[in-house]
Amino acid sequence: MAAVVKINANDSGLSWAEETSIKVLPGTPVWFQVQPNTVRDFGGNVSKTAREFIVPDRQRRKGQTTDLDSAGSFNHDLVQEGLQSLFQGFMFASFREKVNTVVVTSIDGTLENYVAAAGMDNFAAGDLVFATGFDLAANNGLKRVTASTTTLLTVAEDLVTDASPAAGHKVYQVGFQFAANDAVMDVASGDLPRLVSAAKTMTDFGLVPGEYIYIGGDTVPTQFTDAANAGFCRVRSVAATYIELDKAPATLIAEVLSGGETLQIFFGRVLKNETGTSIIRRTYNLERTLGAPDDALPSEIQSEYVTGAVPSEIAVSIPVSDIAKVDMTWMGLDHETRTGAVGVKTGTRAALVEEEAYNTSSNVPRIKLAVVNTTNEAPTALFAFVEEITLTIDNNISVDKAVGTLGGFDATTGTFAVTGTIQAYFADVASIAAVRDNSDVTLEMHMVRDNKGMTWDLPLLSLGDGRLTIEKDETVMLPLNHDASTGASVDAGLDHTLLMVFWDYLPDAAE
Repeated sequence: MAAVVKINANDSGLSWAEETSIKVLPGTPVWFQVQPNTVRDFGGNVSKTAREFIVPDRQRRKGQTTDLDSAGSFNHDLVQEGLQSLFQGFMFASFREKVNTVVVTSIDGTLENYVAAAGMDNFAAGDLVFATGFDLAANNGLKRVTASTTTLLTVAEDLVTDASPAAGHKVYQVGFQFAANDAVMDVASGDLPRLVSAAKTMTDFGLVPGEYIYIGGDTVPTQFTDAANAGFCRVRSVAATYIELDKAPATLIAEVLSGGETLQIFFGRVLKNETGTSIIRRTYNLERTLGAPDDALPSEIQSEYVTGAVPSEIAVSIPVSDIAKVDMTWMGLDHETRTGAVGVKTGTRAALVEEEAYNTSSNVPRIKLAVVNTTNEAPTALFAFVEEITLTIDNNISVDKAVGTLGGFDATTGTFAVTGTIQAYFADVASIAAVRDNSDVTLEMHMVRDNKGMTWDLPLLSLGDGRLTIEKDETVMLPLNHDASTGASVDAGLDHTLLMVFWDYLPDAAE
C-alpha cells in the first residue's frame, strides 16, 4: 500500500451520461468523455447552520447540514463532434436529422452498393451522402446516389468490396445534385430569390425556414456560372418547386443553366429552440474522475458525480487570433462520491473523439449583422470586421427544494434567453442609428474547417450600447450588446430565437 499525498489535475477526467429520468441512469449508460480546459464549480456545496442562542459563554454550537447546492461547469475548446450531443441539452431540443442509414452489412465493390437489411430506400437518386468509419478509404467520403432499393444503396463512385464493415460507420445525407440544367436561380417571381427545380420535389429535403443551405460544389459542373450564386443562403420558405432564399452572401443573379451543369447543394442537421411538444428537457450524470488514491492500485479510480444535472447556461466566445471557446454550466440536484475500491459507475465508455478546435483566424468565413430586410436577400452589413463576439444561451434554471430533501427534487425551467456582445470596427453611423431606432436586426455566423462546419443564426435582435470607443492612436471601435427574441414577428416560419446547423460535409469552397 502506498497512499498518495496529492492528486494532480492531469490525473482527473470528465465524462457525461444522459439520464432516462431525473437522477436515474439507464441500465447500461453510455459515458462520453470531454477534454475541458478548466473545470469550475463542480460538485456539491454543503450549507451548515449552527445554533446561536443566548448563553453566558457566548459560543456557538456545532452546525448541522441543512442544504446542498450541486453544479457542474467547464470550459472547452469549440469542436465539431465532441460537443454536438450536449448542445441538444442546452437547446432543450433534438436534432432535425436528414436521412441516415441503418447498419451497413456489406459493401459490393463490383456493383458500387452499400448493402443493409432495410432502410436504403429512404435515399433517392441524386442525394449526396457522406460515408465515414469504414476500414477501406475508398468506401469513405462524399458519394452521389444513383439508385436505391430497400436493401441497396448504389453510388456513382468506385467502392471496394468489404464483407464485414467496421462497427460505428455512418452513411448520411449531406446534400443533393440536380439533374443536368435543372436548377434555376429565379429573382423575379417573388420578393426574394428562389432556387427552382422542375425535376426535383424540393420539400423532399426536409428543410425548415431559418436553416441554411450551401450552394455550389467544388467543380465547375456543380456550380452556377455566376459566382454570385454561391455560398451560404438561409431558407426562408420551401415549396414543391422552389426554395425561397434570404441572407445570401451577395445579391443573387437570375440564371438558367444550359451547359449541362449538375448543381450541387449541401445541408446539415438543424438544432433550434423548439415550441410545444418538441421542447425536450434532458438531464445528465456528470462524472469527474479524481485519480487513484493508492499508487499500488492504479486501476482503482475515485470519482464524484453531479446527478440530475439540468443544462443551465452555455457561453460561446469568439476572440481575435485565438481558439473559439465554450463554457457549459449545469444545475444539479445532488452530489455523490465513490471511492477507488467501489470504482466508477458502470456503463459503456465511448471512445474519445480526437479533433481540432475552430480557430478564429481562418475558420470563420462569415459573421454578418444587418437590419432585417424582407425583400433584399443581401442587406448591407452594419460593420465589416469584428474583434470579438460572444453568445450566451441561458435557460434560467432554478432548483426546487423541499422539506425532507437534501439538495433538490426537481428544477424549474425559465425563459430561454439568448444574449451577447460584439466588439466591431466602426465605419458607418448606420450601426449607431440601429441602436437608437430599435431596428430589427439579424445575426449570422458560419464556422468551417476540414469540410465540416457550424452555423449560428439569430433571426431577430435588438441592439444596445453603441457608444464608440475612441482612444489616441487606436482604431475607433463599436461595442454592442444584443438581446435575441423569436423571429415570428419577421416571418411566422422563423418561430425560434436561435437556430444552429451542424454541417457533416461542406465543399472546399466553403472555407
